[in-house]
Amino acid sequence: MEQKQEYSRSLKSRHVQLIAIGGTIGTGLFLGAGQTIHLAGPSIILAYLITGIMCFLLMRAMGELLLSDLDTHSFIEFIARYLGKEIGYITGWTYWICWITIAMAEVTAVGLYMQFWFPNLPPWIPGLIAIVLLLCANLITVKLFGEMEFWFSLIKIIAIVALIIAGIILVIIKFETPAGHATVANLVSEGGFFPKGLKGFVLSFQMVTFSFIGIEMIGVTASEAENPTKVIPKAINEIPLRIIIFYVGSLIALMCIYPWNYITASESPFVQVFSHIGVATAAGIINFVVLTAAASACNSSLFTTGRMMFSLNYRNKSKFAKKMSTLSKQQVPANGLVFSALVIALAVMANFFIPNTELFTFISSVATTCFLFIWGAIVVAHLRYKRELKKSGQVQAVKFKMPLYPVSNYLVLIFLAFIAVVMCFNTTTLIALISAVAWLIGLYIVGKIKHKKQAEN
Repeated sequence: MEQKQEYSRSLKSRHVQLIAIGGTIGTGLFLGAGQTIHLAGPSIILAYLITGIMCFLLMRAMGELLLSDLDTHSFIEFIARYLGKEIGYITGWTYWICWITIAMAEVTAVGLYMQFWFPNLPPWIPGLIAIVLLLCANLITVKLFGEMEFWFSLIKIIAIVALIIAGIILVIIKFETPAGHATVANLVSEGGFFPKGLKGFVLSFQMVTFSFIGIEMIGVTASEAENPTKVIPKAINEIPLRIIIFYVGSLIALMCIYPWNYITASESPFVQVFSHIGVATAAGIINFVVLTAAASACNSSLFTTGRMMFSLNYRNKSKFAKKMSTLSKQQVPANGLVFSALVIALAVMANFFIPNTELFTFISSVATTCFLFIWGAIVVAHLRYKRELKKSGQVQAVKFKMPLYPVSNYLVLIFLAFIAVVMCFNTTTLIALISAVAWLIGLYIVGKIKHKKQAEN
């Protein structure tokens, strides 16, 4: 009889909490906030609030699924159970590829950020060192992964809180800036709250939505949480508050200090603010923050791709599948982690030595777009789960219910469809959307053929 493979439940509440925060705050906030603000002006705050509510509902749907069966390794297994093996197959492999491309982008970024201090250092060297160090940490214990994510996320939180506190103080003392004075009135002083009109506001949703990629990672940590029935609901329920404090709070602070059109789009607005209030090493500090944010994303990518390799190959009979679905003595999917790290390293080396920026950007855009499908699959799987639960008469047994079900489910699905429509208004994102659909259809056909052969055997 085959021995059941079980993860070690070593992730404490603070680990899952900070992993959840790390999943919602990326380098985009520190480096790309200026660009985001220039898309829609102050109305970007409203876009983040709406998107945050939708992400919270998505997470509640996933949370109810996760707590319905604590023996399940990841949310992908629920998708396969309620939507069929083919959908589970394409969601799982798409999710693995998505995190591989995220890792490629972030490892490349690590190399480039290190050039801030070591301009003559070839960027592939720190990139490769980062992969090796993070792989070693992931192979030791899941607790070490959680500990690293805790400190990586804490650095990001300190930077954001420092900006918000600086913003409050500067507004109180009416600090003089090159654009006038720091005041709440700056939020509407340059063309009102919607300076780019409804069009700018609507078009900003695509970039805002994709800044939340990684939020669903709690669904991979659930099977390794120390006390999932308490930890998972707490982590999910605090998402709206985190979004308001970190995203909305920092954007309001920035646009109170400077009117939106005075915020630099080409460099980090964090550097702009801290430099102006006399922090001489502001650029170096923010570079350190984004370096740790990139390392955090790489760490999360390795963790997720390793677990995905385990889940996707679990109970399959091929030699490769058996290797990928075996846990080490430390109860981590060591073979899956090593395989994923090798793929990331090869892809990054290729990107450094045969630079093709357009191809790299295109692959990243397609992978990012696929998250719309992954999130949608979670919500639809939850709908199917609730219907099956109703048929069995066990509705009252659910402890962590999706609020406003099924209206909330349909709201999230409509929102994801709206983002797909918004992507059609830009040539680059439209091509990425079409390519993502083609990828999903191709993978569905491959999965169908594979499962047909397995059934025949």
